[in-house]
Amino acid sequence: MKSVFDIIGPIMIGPSSSHTAGAARIGKLARAILGEAPTQATVKLHGSFAQTYLGHGTDKAIVAGLLGFSADDERIPEALTLAAQAGLAIEFVKADLGDVHPNTACIEMVGQSGRKAQVMGSSIGGGSVLITKINGYDVELTGEYATLITIHEDKPGIVALVTHILAQEAVNVAFMRVSRQERGAEALLILEADEPISHHAYELVAHLPKVKVAMLVSPI
Repeated sequence: MKSVFDIIGPIMIGPSSSHTAGAARIGKLARAILGEAPTQATVKLHGSFAQTYLGHGTDKAIVAGLLGFSADDERIPEALTLAAQAGLAIEFVKADLGDVHPNTACIEMVGQSGRKAQVMGSSIGGGSVLITKINGYDVELTGEYATLITIHEDKPGIVALVTHILAQEAVNVAFMRVSRQERGAEALLILEADEPISHHAYELVAHLPKVKVAMLVSPI
């Protein structure tokens, strides 16, 4: 059954739930996946996003998300100015991202520490979004659950160690996906949980010997 928010869209700064509210959520999720405030971002806009982003304020919404603003934040119309004041350099590029949803953006970011991340996401209607790629890996991430992401060596036992840590913290795993680009090389784990994942659990996972990168994303 659809909720009233599926029908009328979320509480937001308009004009469009798909081109504004969803775009802000993509930006905010991208910032969360980076794990820190970005100082540089190249935003590649595909399809409808590329055609209408100036009129619908998609550019301002994505930047607002990168600044950590929610979809109902009244500062969204001023996001480009606020980004410049915060030292965030933004570039927008129209791009063909392939066979993807027409409301799709790919955001390449550099954070305050020099950390880099590439996040591709689609605004799929009513303010809902789907992150489809992280650092080149195919993923499906909605941002509706507490999420732990790891990039680790593709070795036996790593996933079991991560789930064991969460079990000790009484965290129930709702969804879990593992993908890799090459056997025995590097793999990506996305684990969505019913309960909040503590910073303590994140630290334990981040310090596992075979884990190269760990990211903790709160529901957005």
